[in-house]
Amino acid sequence: MTLVCGEQLGPYLHPRGRRSVAKGLSKLGVTVLDGPGAKVTTVTRDTVQLSDGRELPSTVTVWTAGFGVPDLAGRSGLSTDALGRLLTDETLTSVDDECIVATGDAATPSDLPLRMSCQAALPLGSHAADTVLSRIAGEQPTDFNKGIAAMCVSLGRRAGVLQLAHSNDTAMWLHLSGRLGAKIKEAACKSPMEQLAEEARKPGSHTWRVKDAKRQQRLQDRLGAALDDPDRAVQVREAC
Repeated sequence: MTLVCGEQLGPYLHPRGRRSVAKGLSKLGVTVLDGPGAKVTTVTRDTVQLSDGRELPSTVTVWTAGFGVPDLAGRSGLSTDALGRLLTDETLTSVDDECIVATGDAATPSDLPLRMSCQAALPLGSHAADTVLSRIAGEQPTDFNKGIAAMCVSLGRRAGVLQLAHSNDTAMWLHLSGRLGAKIKEAACKSPMEQLAEEARKPGSHTWRVKDAKRQQRLQDRLGAALDDPDRAVQVREAC
């Protein structure tokens, strides 16, 4: 098996976590191709062609394309980011219409979206519900301030890597690997369903303890950087 990963294996990971993933893949007999020339340019029936001219024979090719965003917001004429995510303020309310609330992978609060993941979907979903309930009650919704604290990588059934992160979703040096990493990854896969079931039984019970204390500062920094682009500055101000 050959893994073609473009410029870098696990670009999100801390170098130490990346080495653990590389070690785990090596134990499984996986050849990793990375670096500037390891971008896929063409896939044929029995080959994979790379940007540096290499042509790899392949019996079965699995091409992972990442996440996408439904085009509903864009087709509706609402403000979106380059990927088509609905641009909202920090309450997850559309900057164009306060009757529209977005959440999960379809939302980009203040044009500073969270990484597409279940870790983001759960607190974003809860906050969107709180925003709707606040508006129904005639109250001012609160700003979103949750963060993401980790990323899990499966390496088969018996190994995995848990990459711990700061609350602003930047990887830290600390990570867990091996069988313990696999067990945590398995627990992480079960957890969202358990949390959804619990929320269904007890509406309003879901909480997310990880808070991003520096989010407001990043928003201000982004606004400052946008001042050189008047059109962009207006959009960012509206979102904030």
